[in-house]
Amino acid sequence: MFDINEELKKVPDKPGVYIMHDKNDGIIYVGKAKLLKRRVRQYFQSSANHSPKIKRMVEQISWFEYILTDSETEALVLESNLIKEHNPKYNTMLTDDKSYPFIKVTVKEDFPRILSSRDAKHDANKYFGPFTSALAVKETTEFLSRLYKIRSCRRVLPRDIGKGRPCLNYHIGKCSAPCVGLISKEEYAKGIEDAVRFLKGDQDALIKELNEKMKAASEAMEYEDAAVYRDLITGLKHIIEGQKITENSSQDRDIIGLAIKDRDAIVQVFFIRNGKLLGRDHFHMSVADGDNVSDILSQFLKQYYGGTPYIPGSILIREEPEDVAAIEEWLTDLKGQRVSVVTPKKGSKEKLLSLADENARLILEKDAQKIKLEEARTTGALKEIERVLGLDDIHRIEAFDISNTNGVESVGSMVVFTDGKPGKHDYRKFKIKTVKGPDDYKSMEEVLTRRLKKLTDAEVSFGKSPDLILMDGGRGQVNTAEAVIKSLGLEIPVAGMVKDDRHNTRGLFFNGDEKHIDKHSEGFKLITRIQDEAHRFAIEYHRSLRGKVQTRSVLDDIPGIGEKRRKALLLHFKDIDNIRGASVEELTKAEGMTEKSALSVYQYFH
Repeated sequence: MFDINEELKKVPDKPGVYIMHDKNDGIIYVGKAKLLKRRVRQYFQSSANHSPKIKRMVEQISWFEYILTDSETEALVLESNLIKEHNPKYNTMLTDDKSYPFIKVTVKEDFPRILSSRDAKHDANKYFGPFTSALAVKETTEFLSRLYKIRSCRRVLPRDIGKGRPCLNYHIGKCSAPCVGLISKEEYAKGIEDAVRFLKGDQDALIKELNEKMKAASEAMEYEDAAVYRDLITGLKHIIEGQKITENSSQDRDIIGLAIKDRDAIVQVFFIRNGKLLGRDHFHMSVADGDNVSDILSQFLKQYYGGTPYIPGSILIREEPEDVAAIEEWLTDLKGQRVSVVTPKKGSKEKLLSLADENARLILEKDAQKIKLEEARTTGALKEIERVLGLDDIHRIEAFDISNTNGVESVGSMVVFTDGKPGKHDYRKFKIKTVKGPDDYKSMEEVLTRRLKKLTDAEVSFGKSPDLILMDGGRGQVNTAEAVIKSLGLEIPVAGMVKDDRHNTRGLFFNGDEKHIDKHSEGFKLITRIQDEAHRFAIEYHRSLRGKVQTRSVLDDIPGIGEKRRKALLLHFKDIDNIRGASVEELTKAEGMTEKSALSVYQYFH
């Protein structure tokens, strides 16, 4: 159970992004903060002057998480990425397509320019950023252009060399005038290289040069020029930050952080796609005696990437395992393209790796016990079910249920649990087509046949075969499922939930025998959760269909009342009882209602 008051005490005083979840684990809000503790606590202070919208959001928060960053700038960019990826319900005020300023160096040109840009494209040019201050970007580009005498005109060079006179920038010392051939391409490129080196973070040489110029100007008593150099040094140090959250590279990569304490380890994976950090996940690992960092990383790489559907082109880790060459070869074979396992020692990649390590350490300190409990509820519970049934490698469980009212609007539900967790994107609804009346066995036969025939189809979720099918019933339901599976030439194990006299599950029917399972075990609790979820999903679908039928039987059978007038009546009068009690004159006040149609409604009810 997530105790919000207790978790608030653990939030650090560091910059980062916080993510609010509802009771169904859906992301309902993403925000950023310079100090996470202060910002997150504000949501849960009863005295806070929240807007009605924020109050509604707070009422729905079931739990929250956060990702640490090294600066508010990085938090802002990450917040934008996550909002675009997840489209949270309460981020409507932030879902406009914000763009952040970049610095663009047009290196594909023979005589490149340094410009500000609102879009970093995947082209031959170089982009640096994003930055949070458009003014700072403007000042930086202007300064670098002035320092290295970089052109800002749109002339096409070398085609237009000599076709005109130098512009004003040349005469005031801000341009080297390549347009009239006053500088060679090689000499001009040297200035561009120095500017790019500075933008990449190599500030020392340029800062040293600026300091020398400031000192020289001061000694020459040119104090205004010295003040300009001083202000530029201060401003440039402030805005040129190491951008770890967004990279210019479009290569997909995973950043793997690690934290170890005693016999527990947390592996934190940052997923960078198209140069943006769009998500993360963490995994708990039990540390064996004698295991070191490289051993744990080696084990994780093999276990995780052996089952994940996507492998990036580059994987960054802290220490290189002894078998790294074999792992790279294996991953390359799985992906069909070159995969590199990299251990960066400096630069932006190493900083991002350190950030992943820091987040892993935080999770290990804060959530180690909770992770163990969650593991027991999910993968641990699956191990118990495997042991009871004598099966191996159960990952995907599908459960089915039928719902109807005296055979009216019969529906079937299919819920999916993967590694002990509900996979709601794979849930499916079935409206019974061939069965008349309350025949649950025939209805289940139809649902299973329609579902299992899809195993050979191209649809991704339906194309995944279950490792175990759970039926909400004993021998009869299991026999029905096994008959369908056999008729389709498939081999899928089926277990049924055996009920006691009080209709409570007491065990599993499997392979012709009843298998006892401890009611206090995590395996039994998982089976109960799956059963309850199948019931809930079927009943919700049945209610929605039943409601449509009831509404139609009352209004849509009235002559002259179609869908538009039905909706108008319900919108105006709110419910059927108000419509039934309305006069002809009152009925005409609903949008689209004529006196003739109003009379038809009145006569129907009277």
